[in-house]
Amino acid sequence: MCGIIGIVGKDAVSQRLVDGLRRLEYRGYDSAGICTVTNGQFGRRRAEGKLNNLAAKLAAEPLEGVVGIAHTRWATHGAPTEDNAHPHIVGDVTIVHNGIIENFKPLRDELIAEGRIFLSETDTEVVAHLVVARCRLRHRLRKQWLPSCRGCTEPLRWRSCFANILISSSAHAWVPRSLSAMERGKITSAQMRWRLRR
Repeated sequence: MCGIIGIVGKDAVSQRLVDGLRRLEYRGYDSAGICTVTNGQFGRRRAEGKLNNLAAKLAAEPLEGVVGIAHTRWATHGAPTEDNAHPHIVGDVTIVHNGIIENFKPLRDELIAEGRIFLSETDTEVVAHLVVARCRLRHRLRKQWLPSCRGCTEPLRWRSCFANILISSSAHAWVPRSLSAMERGKITSAQMRWRLRR
């Protein structure tokens, strides 16, 4: 089962994210990745195989940022490749996910028909596209980010123990900078906003 972690800190979080993933290694995984936010931009490193491969990438190309998410993946949809490893980034949103979305294929086809471009074979990327596409639409209808985001994942059919962590980095009006924990597609009260200093 996948392992996920998110940190909103005061100092650089990349090493703590990797340390957190090491504590979740017992769950089994085939790839890993982290994403941090620096000056409103995402920085991401992903790797196939063991955490040592990810750690080597981070040693060669360090990530700054005081906010970040991390993930160890046990492949269900899509092969255990770097492209399919989490976190996934779509526009101003990045996401990690633990669980299975049973109806991701028809939703993916619908989003592709709307012109959205997918970069992985995973069901997780559908969630990020739904959040970006639907929340922008709902914002145009003058609804706020949090209720909009709660409603945008309603079409998804979840299976098994499930959690997401979603980060928005944007300074745009439609979405504040925040880290949000989601359970079965609904954002819980564990939403944190921050002012980016790095």
